[in-house]
Amino acid sequence: MVNSTVEKLTPTRVKLHITVSPDELKPSIAHAYEHIAQDVQIPGFRKGKVPAPIIDQRVGRTAVIEHAVSEGLDTFYRQAVEANELRVLGRPSADVKEWPNEKDFSGDLLVEIEVDVRPDFELPAFEGTTVEVDAIEVDEAAIDEELDRLRARFGTLVTVDRPAATGDFVELDLVATIDGAEIDRAEGVSYEVGSGELLEGIDEAIDSLTADEETTFRSTLIGGDHAGEEAEVAVVVKAVKERELPEADDDFAQIASEFDTLAELRESLSERVAQQSTFTQGSAARDKLIEQLLAQTDIPVPPALIEDEVHTHLEGEGRLEDDVHRAEVTEASEKQFRTQMLLDAVAEKLNVQVSQDELTQYLVQSAAQYGMAPQDFIEALQQNNQLPSLVGEVARSKAVAVALGQVVVVDTNGKLVDLTGFVSTDDDETAEEEVLDEAQDIADAAADADAVIEAEEAEPAAKPAAKRKSTKKTADAE
Repeated sequence: MVNSTVEKLTPTRVKLHITVSPDELKPSIAHAYEHIAQDVQIPGFRKGKVPAPIIDQRVGRTAVIEHAVSEGLDTFYRQAVEANELRVLGRPSADVKEWPNEKDFSGDLLVEIEVDVRPDFELPAFEGTTVEVDAIEVDEAAIDEELDRLRARFGTLVTVDRPAATGDFVELDLVATIDGAEIDRAEGVSYEVGSGELLEGIDEAIDSLTADEETTFRSTLIGGDHAGEEAEVAVVVKAVKERELPEADDDFAQIASEFDTLAELRESLSERVAQQSTFTQGSAARDKLIEQLLAQTDIPVPPALIEDEVHTHLEGEGRLEDDVHRAEVTEASEKQFRTQMLLDAVAEKLNVQVSQDELTQYLVQSAAQYGMAPQDFIEALQQNNQLPSLVGEVARSKAVAVALGQVVVVDTNGKLVDLTGFVSTDDDETAEEEVLDEAQDIADAAADADAVIEAEEAEPAAKPAAKRKSTKKTADAE
């Protein structure tokens, strides 16, 4: 274990001073000779069998030292992080201050590594605090609304000879052009007017149009090779259709459910509305609790980490020069960082652990959201080293659920809200078996969940790199 000390630069950044003795560097030197012997071709010697003195003569000990330090620096860094119990964030940068003697490899290797770390802050007490959410009444109007949604699923679309209005379905032909050149075309597109699920501005453009009428509008494209660019879109309304709902009677109840009468169906829908209300209030309580804790907590933010994240986001959108949007993304990124740090602290306080079954279930659900097979999803995560961060998401979600069980939730009418179902973290054996059956490959791939969870806290975020330098410069992390 190398000798190391920590210098705190800011609440979110430290500098590690690492001293590596000749004995500690010796294995890296030997490894460097082995690697170089594999790479060089010297007449009279087989590949990998070149003696060290020949390598010193042909390649030079300077190259050997640089190779040894580059190879060993990651190990030295990890040892220092572990010894000083640092929870690192982002990418480290290394600066070699002193190199060993080139003649005999004597003398210490002195390295300074700067890295962002998780800030220290005091988590406010939340046990027994009160969180207020909006009151939700399961009345006849709410049941009628749920019944209408069910009727809509069994509705039929009927062509009408009138202007399109919100809620209608229209059949559209679309042509997008930029500077007069056609860049995309779509025909026979079915779209619900007012849903906002196609292009910005289309609802206003087609409102009040009848079949065979056309118009143009300008909109920012959201997909394809020209995503983010503004185009002129020509739209033709081919047909206007309205949805006819079936009568709400006993016959409909028998068609749409397992019940024989409309009264029985309405009673079932009442229970569903109540469950949905619990979920809605639970989600609101979760957000309110987080907001309350954030308001009471001073959590420093690492500027460089946020700046890198914002830059990557804006670069992906092609909006690096948009200062207004940059400010919005920066604010959102800082809040997201504080929220993650807060929930990590809550998870530690409540000793929240993520089991392999919970991780597996979350992976299956996430894969479904992305429209991917579970095995393909986890392979993509592993390739991008994102599995540890996913474990962190599961832990944070579980932590806030457990925390909600320790606060008092009331609605705006002063009524106590029972969130037992929402905050429960007990395993549902039946659901768990279904998940595991569907995700056997995932369970195999994530066989050592404990190691993954450990990696979330212990594994440094990136490997530091070092190059031979005589001046004080920083070698960015790989």
